[in-house]
Amino acid sequence: MFTNGMGRNKAIRIEGTTMGTTYHITYFDNQKRNFKSSIDSLLKVVNQSINNYDPQSEVSRFNRTSKSYRFQLPYFYSPLKISRDVFDATAGAFDLTVMPLVNAWGFGQKEITTIDSTKIDSLKAFVGFDKLVFNEDSVFKKDYRAQVDFGGIGQGYGADVIANFLRAKGIKNMFIELGGEGMAIGINLERRKEWEIGILDPTSDYAHQFLKATVKIKDRSFTTSGSYLNVREINGVKFSHIIDPISGYPVNHRLLSVSIFAKDAATADAWDTAMMVLGLEKSIAILEKHTELDGFLIFSDDSGILKTYVTNGIKQSIKIVSKK
Repeated sequence: MFTNGMGRNKAIRIEGTTMGTTYHITYFDNQKRNFKSSIDSLLKVVNQSINNYDPQSEVSRFNRTSKSYRFQLPYFYSPLKISRDVFDATAGAFDLTVMPLVNAWGFGQKEITTIDSTKIDSLKAFVGFDKLVFNEDSVFKKDYRAQVDFGGIGQGYGADVIANFLRAKGIKNMFIELGGEGMAIGINLERRKEWEIGILDPTSDYAHQFLKATVKIKDRSFTTSGSYLNVREINGVKFSHIIDPISGYPVNHRLLSVSIFAKDAATADAWDTAMMVLGLEKSIAILEKHTELDGFLIFSDDSGILKTYVTNGIKQSIKIVSKK
């Protein structure tokens, strides 16, 4: 969809599909250029690099090899590097090599009906970033069974790629949302206000979704990870899609949703997943230490009542929405 209009501050809006989800972009351009075809082509190449559901993508080819893979496209190294940084900073809570466990719990390309705890324990033997070595040219396996899954960072990284493309075209005011992750740069010139996003209430489901908060942001990324929508039921028990790479099991704690605001969406995307693994207390400690991040956490107290935690950097920008 391309909105062409008269007037200097008329927004251009485009949308499409990528990475198994949708994207929505709003930007302002005095030249009224429509970048949809360029963005679609760009995202196609990103998918050819990091999409695990494409058997011919670079990451899929790497997962099938037993030794090493030399990068052919410029979109494998950067999310790998960011992921390693967050892995190191969280003692392994965010780990791209968790893919075998994700598949074992039925959150990959195949559904499952039973869980074998012995199998889970055996898979943990080749999960861990220490099984990989990489540089700007190639990635190597120290264990031939290791596999990489960009699902915890890919959508945020895709939003960054779009943002960098639009910046290079001279766009200074834009809002990018890809699968719920994105960037808000400059302001909304139509409304002459900062961009605003909504954060879902964790009691939402796919049929009934409502907001817990709204946030005004400028020149920052936004991502959210939660344990409440993407679940699997196995033998009558519901499991979250957030897998702890250390225990090998889905997380089960009172932290229900993590929204992170950072300089780029890939970094925020990795951090929100890590915090969902770590739980409430450790996540608060991380946010107190890493002042370059802001966060909004939703959790349940001992009586099951929803509570929130917000960092000082965005406290004035967040408005809690009352449930109707």
